[in-house]
Amino acid sequence: MARVYNFSAGPSMLPYSVLEKAKNELPEYSLTGQSVMEMSHRSKEYLGIIESCERKFRALLGIDNNYSVLFLQGGAWTQFAMIPMNLMTVNGKADFILSGNWAEKAYTEASRFGTASIVASSKQDNYKYIPKIDTSYLDINADYMHICLNNTIYGTAFSDVPESVVPLVADASSMILSRRLDISKFGIVYAGAQKNMGIAGLVVVVIRKDLLERSADDLPMMFSYKVQNESSSMFNTPPTYSIYIMSLMLDWIMDEVGGLENMSERNNEKAYILYDYLDESKLFKGTVAKDSRSLMNICFITGNENLDKQFCFEAEKSGMPNLAGHRLVGGIRASIYNAMPVEGVRKLRDFMKAFEKEHA
Repeated sequence: MARVYNFSAGPSMLPYSVLEKAKNELPEYSLTGQSVMEMSHRSKEYLGIIESCERKFRALLGIDNNYSVLFLQGGAWTQFAMIPMNLMTVNGKADFILSGNWAEKAYTEASRFGTASIVASSKQDNYKYIPKIDTSYLDINADYMHICLNNTIYGTAFSDVPESVVPLVADASSMILSRRLDISKFGIVYAGAQKNMGIAGLVVVVIRKDLLERSADDLPMMFSYKVQNESSSMFNTPPTYSIYIMSLMLDWIMDEVGGLENMSERNNEKAYILYDYLDESKLFKGTVAKDSRSLMNICFITGNENLDKQFCFEAEKSGMPNLAGHRLVGGIRASIYNAMPVEGVRKLRDFMKAFEKEHA
């Protein structure tokens, strides 16, 4: 079997040990005589899986009892609507920092439910940096302020969490569990699982409990945080297998990586293998400001679209697929989420060096 180094922006690669564990348990989980995919989500066996997953997730991120953890469906995009539906219920308005495509999508969706205001943006410069925030633009009567912590398409990330006097809501889909995150600074943190902590089909929402009271009683029940919380994420059948895989990923981070501090060191090492090379390369150039660089998505170009495509084509033949940049921006993008080993990043850097020697 030939495994590749998958640089996809998501769904992303999984640790081989997690795949092996899932393979071994696929026909039968823990002497139950059945697969996790066959279990009733209300059985004691499955309740043990989801409750263990929540305990481990809380332990890794230091989530206290002031917050609920919800395991939901619909991906982060559904949260673009659920958040204003549930939170934009006091004054009917919210502030948005536009740092990339997904932040912009959240803003557009919220505009359907109330007054959405842009308080900072780098769109005019093609989202090449994290915008500076002029606090005079912030509305102290906004129901919340929304940010996207890491921008997969453009390769930028917040280095510091902005201060907010209103509940801060963060899309953490492409950086969750990549480093320590102080949950106490947020009203809501939400993240799709398919980049850093599992497979597609699951979105995790961490919500401060006082905000649950904002959910109106006449909301569609599936879209009510209050209902989902009261049902312990069991209002309907949750994405059971995705939650199981997330639980295995949490085991991997804790037992094999050694926790989030080690995970953060490993992710820094991987990113700067590429950034250090990009800073000295005569062919490849990074596309974002240095103080806004993402550790998860490294975006770069050669300056020639055809050469970019040739690079991606030859890299795939060498066992490194999915390096083409997003269709909105083109270029090249290496997504190096948690499961990407250091060896994969070194192989990419060495391939870049050889490509540069041939084409520079």
